[in-house]
Amino acid sequence: MYLTRHMTQTGAVWAADSRRLRDGASLADLLALPASEMGRWLAAATGAELDAPLIAPIDAEQEVWAAGVTYLRSRAAREQESQSADVYARVYGAERPEIFHKAAGWRVMGPEQPVRVRRDSAWNVPEPEMTLVINRHGEVVGYCAGNDVSSRDIEGENPLYLPQAKVYDGSCALGPGIVLADPEAMRALPVRLAILRGGTEVFAGETSTSQMARGIEELAAYLFRELSFPYGAFLMTGTGIIPPDSFTLRPADVVRISVGELTLVNPVQ
Repeated sequence: MYLTRHMTQTGAVWAADSRRLRDGASLADLLALPASEMGRWLAAATGAELDAPLIAPIDAEQEVWAAGVTYLRSRAAREQESQSADVYARVYGAERPEIFHKAAGWRVMGPEQPVRVRRDSAWNVPEPEMTLVINRHGEVVGYCAGNDVSSRDIEGENPLYLPQAKVYDGSCALGPGIVLADPEAMRALPVRLAILRGGTEVFAGETSTSQMARGIEELAAYLFRELSFPYGAFLMTGTGIIPPDSFTLRPADVVRISVGELTLVNPVQ
């Protein structure tokens, strides 16, 4: 089943397979349920077909977190950019993953909405990531496509600058919707990135979630280990596609990220 969030003349509403959820029904209502009960709830909650513009598939109550250094390619890139390279080598092979807060739900950009590069950074990249949707019980119930926009020069200067490199206005995009699925269906999804400049593709890359060094349930369990999420949570799972060191995003670029059957497109400001 495919969940989407839309902006109508009366406000934001959710739909399941293009059928509007009953008035007042939210993602938080769905994520409050055990995974075993979600299908029954959705079947009872859907109504007429809905055709309205898509917005980010997240409500203000949810948070987006992110896991880092989960692909070998990411470890290599962060070692290369950093003045403290050994930090990333130790994280990649450690028992405990790197997990950090990325965005409050109300900050997240949706499909066709602009992501941003920092004015005080000269080296910025998109990071295409499968993003887990996790219910309040810590069960992974679906995924969406995510863009973890990052300032590589700020992070590389000092690992303690990671929040500034990762968390700022326009640094997080999700969409175009949520595929409800169990973790087994997410273990080998294709992940693709294409960056267009003036209509011409200037970078493209591809990987698979099968290349992740950590398990899906493992990452979710660490996020929920000492944190509660009564409205559910989103967890970006790291990137295995990184443009070359000579590349940086520019305003007016267009970023296209595909994860499984989903494609998220965002212009750059």
